[in-house]
Amino acid sequence: MLWAAVIRYGNPDKIKEVRPVHRQYLSALRERGKLWASGPFVDDSGALIIYQAESEEEARQLIEGDPFFAAGVFQDIQLKPWNIVFTPPAS
Repeated sequence: MLWAAVIRYGNPDKIKEVRPVHRQYLSALRERGKLWASGPFVDDSGALIIYQAESEEEARQLIEGDPFFAAGVFQDIQLKPWNIVFTPPAS
């Protein structure tokens, strides 16, 4: 099941410092098949991360394992199950 996490950032001083390790974490999740998509909002106020997880508990564990979570960058998290209706056309 896919889980969409809409995240609002806080602790802006930590974002630049922790972002490389955060992205390494997300890359590792992707390699394990646990990350479907991710990226920050253009204004860097937060991000959308879509996890592949069997349960809400597993999705929350993935969030809590993120270096941004540990650094206090993830200020507010809305986690909801997500259904795909349309995907981008193949290029």
